[in-house]
Amino acid sequence: MKALQLATFATFGLLAADVMADQPVGITATQPWLDVMHQGRLVRIQRDPDNFNQIDPDFAMTSRPCPPYCVQPIQLAPGVETIGELEVMDYLRRITRRDDGVLVIDSREPDWLERSGIIPAAINIPWNRLHPAHADPEAIAEILSLQFGASRTGILWNFENAKTLVFYCNGVWCGQSPTNIRQLLALGYPAHKLKWYRGGMQAWKSLGLTTAPVRP
Repeated sequence: MKALQLATFATFGLLAADVMADQPVGITATQPWLDVMHQGRLVRIQRDPDNFNQIDPDFAMTSRPCPPYCVQPIQLAPGVETIGELEVMDYLRRITRRDDGVLVIDSREPDWLERSGIIPAAINIPWNRLHPAHADPEAIAEILSLQFGASRTGILWNFENAKTLVFYCNGVWCGQSPTNIRQLLALGYPAHKLKWYRGGMQAWKSLGLTTAPVRP
């Protein structure tokens, strides 16, 4: 009798798994995907349709050494908004609609991008290119003016027409994008124009969301 019950449960489990495997995987109940422009081509952001898909092993580790890989706070700095995936997608949608006032920035170094790709419609500016200990001041100033839309008179920066910047890196244990945000705040960049996707690539991957390969 017990053997029959076990066989019945096993059969039921297999049937349930088959049913689960056929279930749709939308972004939300009303949004199955999001089409964005990435490096001049259309990319569809959607969740992996395999109900049994698992997170990329690169993002499965739970206990990276701290320091330096310490848990970041929810509120990075006063006035800087911490956002999630749907809010990131709203900014990606604005970029695709040619809103020149927004940038989504991947702060990670190139080796990570080669391994895991990039969020479609985002650009890569490695964190050290905005760090005064690693980059020439004029090179940083060039990014601020040519990419972020700030202007400078002498040593003073004007951020009135500067873009809204959405930063992310590898996840809640990653300090690269928080470092960039704090440095920009120190320069006077308005807090309300800085957004932080705290979950970063680890959260993006955990939801099975599309990434784009990095092209030279």
